[in-house]
Amino acid sequence: MGEVIHVTKARVVKEPGRGMKTAYLDAFPNDAIPYGIHGGISKFYKAEPEVERPATLDHLVAAVAG
Repeated sequence: MGEVIHVTKARVVKEPGRGMKTAYLDAFPNDAIPYGIHGGISKFYKAEPEVERPATLDHLVAAVAG
């Protein structure tokens, strides 16, 4: 087994509204990461968000692509 080089500590807080949540990373305590729904995702769930936000899926795709 290799040496552990990094451990990410995160918490996610669910907010009112469908799919709305905010993530916080211990390494960046002053930078909240908002998540929600938009575009095709909101159409799939038949939900109109008050505010469109990137979905967790958007961040996963960006992480893999980057």
